[in-house]
Amino acid sequence: MIRLLSVFLIASFFAAGCDSNDPASNETEDKMPEPEVIAAAALVDKYTEFRLEADLTNLSESEKAMLSLLIDAADHMDDIFWKQSYGSRDSLLESIKDPDLRTFARINYGPWDRLDDNKPFVEGIGAKPAGAQFYPADITVEELMGAAEQDSTLVDLYTVVRRDSLGMLYSVPYHVEYNDEMSAAAARLRDASALATDEGFARYLNSRADALLSGEYQQSDMDWMDMKSNRFDVVIGPIEVYEDELRGFKAGAEAYVLIKDLEWSDRLSHYAGLLPALQAQLPVDSTYKQESPGTDSDLNAYDAVYFAGDANAGSKTIAINLPNDEVVQQEKGSRRLQLKNAMRAKFDKILVPISNVLIAPEQQANVTFNAFFENVMFHEVAHGLGIKETINGKGTVREALAETYSSIEEGKADILGLFMVTQLHEMGELDSDDLMDNYVTFMAGIFRSVRFGASSAHGRANMIRFNFFEEKGAFERDSTGVYRVEFDAMKSAMNDLSRMILMLQGDGDYEGTARLISGYGIVKKQLANDLERLNDEGIPVDIVFRQGKGVLGLN
Repeated sequence: MIRLLSVFLIASFFAAGCDSNDPASNETEDKMPEPEVIAAAALVDKYTEFRLEADLTNLSESEKAMLSLLIDAADHMDDIFWKQSYGSRDSLLESIKDPDLRTFARINYGPWDRLDDNKPFVEGIGAKPAGAQFYPADITVEELMGAAEQDSTLVDLYTVVRRDSLGMLYSVPYHVEYNDEMSAAAARLRDASALATDEGFARYLNSRADALLSGEYQQSDMDWMDMKSNRFDVVIGPIEVYEDELRGFKAGAEAYVLIKDLEWSDRLSHYAGLLPALQAQLPVDSTYKQESPGTDSDLNAYDAVYFAGDANAGSKTIAINLPNDEVVQQEKGSRRLQLKNAMRAKFDKILVPISNVLIAPEQQANVTFNAFFENVMFHEVAHGLGIKETINGKGTVREALAETYSSIEEGKADILGLFMVTQLHEMGELDSDDLMDNYVTFMAGIFRSVRFGASSAHGRANMIRFNFFEEKGAFERDSTGVYRVEFDAMKSAMNDLSRMILMLQGDGDYEGTARLISGYGIVKKQLANDLERLNDEGIPVDIVFRQGKGVLGLN
């Protein structure tokens, strides 16, 4: 495993301001005992380094300049996310004297370990606020929801909530709260649009710049879906709600800078048109699949060249499914972006070593990159299946399930992704011959994602699935501590769990979803011991990127 140094992490870390919201202690760690220093090095070693690079030799100087501007824009999302997740980046980093611990704080965008249920790792730091820095630290759910009855902007995706001098709650739009960063990012996007040769991409860059300044994102999402021939892409803005664990209302700032792999994208384009047929085959009553997914959805493969903000915090994603706006999804479909280089890194550096420890020897050959790629790809496609509006007038599924939504939606995508792979095999739509590869690779993937911990929506979703599978006999664990997939039982459990989740979502059943998460979203002792074996083998939990203009050879 590569030992990480602070200098090799994210290319640029700018000042983050917002000192009034800084929960850090003023204490420093000049005299940290030796055991804590050793522990800090072990924390960093949860991650293995991977260079985010791409072959830019065929790019024109203008295209390279455009790529450089997109990275500049992404850095401003990094600045915003530090404010959202913690507060003042500089004051935190300056207070940490141990270089390994400082590196770990950079990886986590704060002093809480995202791979260990947000456990604090800096002396004097308390528990992470459930609402991060989106809300006052002392707010309660009851207070927020009560105030929102009079002012709905308090629960808008793109506002922060603050208290006035009388203690009353009020909202501030992101484009006001983070005006400096949003304005700077918008300017870089406009500069990049002037260099873009693809008309659709240029239109989107200008539209997204407008959105950053106005807080109105729907039109830019539409423009993003309309562009089809772009070689480059940038996903930028406040997007996912994972950071808000109070109620899941607030979107975290992030960015991805991407270059399309044209050959792989051509191979994937066929599957988007199959969504309506797959929706019809879902193992649930027709009431829960009455919506028709958009057929304009895109499947494309990319090389990622830059991650920033929420996208770069803790565990790294290997695929993207956007936009989240249900209106855009209904009208335009969605876009599934497979990050091929990041995916390959996780397969080689993490999944294969995990399989060598925990998968039965006779099934280890079933763990393949093609199966991993398919499972991840159809996870993203599966976000578009099911329904977005509850069947009983509770509003959208996202609204009805509140902070439980992210975990159950990730769980839905995981299990329906495997369902789709199974259906496509039976329809003769996939080239690979052995469906067992997908099932065993899926099982190995659970071990990989469970290690992200209960503070991660993806980690909780995998715990639910593991415990449900165990209950249904989808695998067996023998006396040597290795796991063996039972194909027929796993297929049956897949259908049962798919049905359960689709109905919970369609009914907008908040209480039922919360019970599923609390009852199944836990790591039991035996699994915890098996995961500890992976740590003993020195297998990293996730990757951290060495990235930026220097890695890419850009000015």
